[in-house]
Amino acid sequence: MKLYDIAHSRTGDKGNTSTISLIPYKEADFALIKKYVTDEAVAKWFAPLGPIKVTRYEFFKVPALNFVIENALGGGVTHSLNIDRHGKSYSSALLEMAIPDK
Repeated sequence: MKLYDIAHSRTGDKGNTSTISLIPYKEADFALIKKYVTDEAVAKWFAPLGPIKVTRYEFFKVPALNFVIENALGGGVTHSLNIDRHGKSYSSALLEMAIPDK
């Protein structure tokens, strides 16, 4: 199944770093997301961006994950020649990732 089937996402940026939140629609799906959407899996998914570093943070009061992706924006908003300089489409790209449904 694709992540968009069980979660939604938001993206932010600061300099050359992108942040992506991943929030399940149902709290029951959070364990599945935590199991398969690791920092290693996200780094592999976004590998075409070049040499990046991904750190995953888990929120404990709400069922959500936050991924901080360093070196993701082609030098940062004011330096990048990318069409999507803020990386706003990265949330949609992450939601295209497929994970097992068990």
